[in-house]
Amino acid sequence: MDLSGKRVLVTGADGFIGSHLTEVLVAQGCAVRAFVYYNSFNSWGWLDTLPDEQRRELDVFAGDIRDGNGVRKAMEDIDVVLHLAALIGIPFSYHSPDAYVDTNVKGTLNVLMAARDRDIERVLVTSTSEVYGTARYVPIDESHPMQGQSPYSATKIGADRIAESFYRAFDLPVVIARPFNTYGPRQSARAIIPTVITQLLSGSEEIRIGALTPTRDFTFVGDTARGLAALAACPAAVGREVNLGSGAEIAVGRLAELLIELVNPAARLVGDEQRLRPEKSEVDRLLCDPGLARELTGWHAEVPLREGLRRTLEWFRDEANLGRYKADIYNI
Repeated sequence: MDLSGKRVLVTGADGFIGSHLTEVLVAQGCAVRAFVYYNSFNSWGWLDTLPDEQRRELDVFAGDIRDGNGVRKAMEDIDVVLHLAALIGIPFSYHSPDAYVDTNVKGTLNVLMAARDRDIERVLVTSTSEVYGTARYVPIDESHPMQGQSPYSATKIGADRIAESFYRAFDLPVVIARPFNTYGPRQSARAIIPTVITQLLSGSEEIRIGALTPTRDFTFVGDTARGLAALAACPAAVGREVNLGSGAEIAVGRLAELLIELVNPAARLVGDEQRLRPEKSEVDRLLCDPGLARELTGWHAEVPLREGLRRTLEWFRDEANLGRYKADIYNI
């Protein structure tokens, strides 16, 4: 499928990955309807920071993914849906698991039901590597068992299985894309890289952090956005679950040290108990096998970690961007 000229709905377009994906799709010649979270400030999230010429290309729809009627309305005259809207913070899922069920499970169900009724040509549902839990073997391929080690991951497992059921029961052309740890400009404050960068750039020499030993597979956001678009366009991906990752891992502590080296070598890491996850909930190791994505679409992660961190730091050094973050508090 060639996405150029297609009418594409992106849910969660106001978020981190969604805003980057929206830019990729516009550049590919898609007519993009950007589903953003309705709020009284009329904020379009990160889409508000795009250049005027890009924003003018968008058809912005403000709604709530938990509202089935609104989702159906947003899907009028749409060919392809890329569903990214979700609650993502793991610590907050300990606090409000019911909100995660409503948004991640029911929200995905709303998208699937509307897509079935609207006879949508392709639906991409965005999953997460957290559904795998701590790796039982590495690299993690799509056959790896799933384990809900947080309410967040459990709801994403539920959303994935509902998406699979709509493919099998109703022949809905669904693709499940499973990014590993995406990072880059505009990432939410609760993630490890913005957490460390904002503390460093605010002048702190004591960088508060949680567990140091877990490893993650980090993928630059531009690569993830390209991968999502490629999977949405790939007929052979329909009915499949496909990992998107770099195929390299790094310990969280070592990652933080790299950022310290790049910004202020005098800074040091300080353990912060409130940032630790419950022992049985912490995912100790994630390392992606991206082979299926390459086989189906030719996609691979192009931006090396150090280059991606350099680009991310450059974005955060802009005071207009850094000022959006609250480095002095623990963001859950």
